[in-house]
Amino acid sequence: MGRRGARLTVYVQPMSDPSAAGAVAVGAKGEVTTQELDRQERAVARRSAETRAIVPSVEYAIDVDAGRSLARAEQLGCPPTALVVATAAACLREAPRLNGAYRDGRRELYGRVNVAVTLPAGEGTVTATVFDADRKSPGEIGSELRDKAERARRGELTSAELSGATFTVHPPADAPVTMLTPLINPPQAAALAVGALRQAVLVKDEAVVPGHVMTLTLACDHRTVQAPDAGRFLRLLKAGLEEETP
Repeated sequence: MGRRGARLTVYVQPMSDPSAAGAVAVGAKGEVTTQELDRQERAVARRSAETRAIVPSVEYAIDVDAGRSLARAEQLGCPPTALVVATAAACLREAPRLNGAYRDGRRELYGRVNVAVTLPAGEGTVTATVFDADRKSPGEIGSELRDKAERARRGELTSAELSGATFTVHPPADAPVTMLTPLINPPQAAALAVGALRQAVLVKDEAVVPGHVMTLTLACDHRTVQAPDAGRFLRLLKAGLEEETP
């Protein structure tokens, strides 16, 4: 044991200005560069922390026959994401608790189905809203998303186009991510994430055949959306996406 009254001296290597953006410190981890978050990144950080802190989220996942859904999208002349948005919007009419919010011990149900869709924007993403998505065809939604995606890349979306959503869809990431747990955007009650296509063994007409599937993951605020609500929505969504083309 050390002698009573012995002192420990700690030497700290100072930085010229540790608060400055881009300041570099040298230590056991090597050079550490500090970068300031931009406004969009700060907003994402704040909302993500709020979601994890206040929303008791429960996730449900199902696999969808991607071959059928892609054939259906091609037959309708729209991108797969537009088909998912249109089908999900129609299903929200049949599962209205997912198109609402939890507020102060009460459940809000919204009269309009406005679906936010995650789009690339600069180094990050934004969620642009397709208003009244349940009243639009997959083709109309596809055209709207193409326009919004182009303007999102240029930073031209208005604040009105980035708000007012009652539900959120996260399309497949530009990476082989087969399953993603979506963050709910408060005060929305639910969000849906679409995984990338992957090879799988399917059973069709009692025969085992090769095919492709994609995983859909639904996150729900458990204070207002229960398992029967989520199950009904996912069953309807799977049936709509796998509907046979004529």
